[in-house]
Amino acid sequence: MGETAAQVYDPSIWQISYLELTIRLVLALILGGLIGVERELGGHSAGFRTHILVCLGSAAIVLLSMYGFAEFAADPNVRLDPARLAAQVISGIGFLGAGTILRTGITVSGLTTAASLWVVAAIGLTVGAGFYYGSAVLTLLVVVSLFFLNKFEKKFSRTKRKQDLMMKINKDSASLNKVVTELHHFGIQISKIIVENEEAAHGDSGEMLIVRMQVKLNYKKRFEEVIVSLASIEGVIGIEAGGESL
Repeated sequence: MGETAAQVYDPSIWQISYLELTIRLVLALILGGLIGVERELGGHSAGFRTHILVCLGSAAIVLLSMYGFAEFAADPNVRLDPARLAAQVISGIGFLGAGTILRTGITVSGLTTAASLWVVAAIGLTVGAGFYYGSAVLTLLVVVSLFFLNKFEKKFSRTKRKQDLMMKINKDSASLNKVVTELHHFGIQISKIIVENEEAAHGDSGEMLIVRMQVKLNYKKRFEEVIVSLASIEGVIGIEAGGESL
């Protein structure tokens, strides 16, 4: 039994040359940077350097898990598990991704950036483990998804765009009803609406309504025309508009 175990055990599998280690780390830097370029060009919170650092860190951690404890590999009381630290990366990267997700009113942004950080961590793990082909294919697919499918998605959903509206309206007026009526007149569907009370500025005795809406645009007219029309309604104090970002 002991002889069989000795024949199975190969200490060389726990060793890695300096050249191979350098190649894996440099490759992680390149692949992570390729994905970070798209986020950087889009002006997102996690850009070029962030993706590089995540990918490099993931690669370094899996290298440590696989080869960092080689001197203990021959100890009969030690059982090495190369996947242990890698598993912690997959769950631990969530805190960084969560930091890129922002909620402003009814708008949630940063989801795609959070997902790109998570997949970059996976790329770092595959590179660190020496799974070169898998990491290359994964990077190619991610770059295609971010660069090309993003444009396709925008083109495909152009007729069903979503916009966020934030309006300040006099509470004592019937402006809110007029706003809803005007939106329906333009054929715009209201998917979400939040109404809040807020005291007027400069110590006025009256109050304002803060109205946040998410609307779907299923028409060919320019959205600017709708904003101008809403701004002309009596009792509407201010309007802010913005689209969804990924």
